[in-house]
Amino acid sequence: MATLTATVIFFIVSLVVSTIIIFVVTKLLGEKEGIGTALLAALAGAIIYALVYYFLGQGLLAALLGGFVWLLALGSLYSMGWLKALLIAVIVWIVGAIVGVVLPTVVGPL
Repeated sequence: MATLTATVIFFIVSLVVSTIIIFVVTKLLGEKEGIGTALLAALAGAIIYALVYYFLGQGLLAALLGGFVWLLALGSLYSMGWLKALLIAVIVWIVGAIVGVVLPTVVGPL
């Protein structure tokens, strides 16, 4: 079982990485908001998914509901429409998956 310290460090690193990805993707798609909005979007996503998975457990329904609510939050934070929020969310998910595979291997075996 993971210690509290390890869990907190993992959460902070994940939040920072997610914030950077959201910031870069939204800037590439023409949004004007800064890194603070990206941090709020990443934090909102973490809270939304944690709550949905807590109440519904893991599974497709929880993932879809969490994704839908995060789209609402993303659209609200960036004042954008559904399609642009969906496009950003898909790109963030793809880049996040790539970073999740590449980042742990950058430092090599410890």
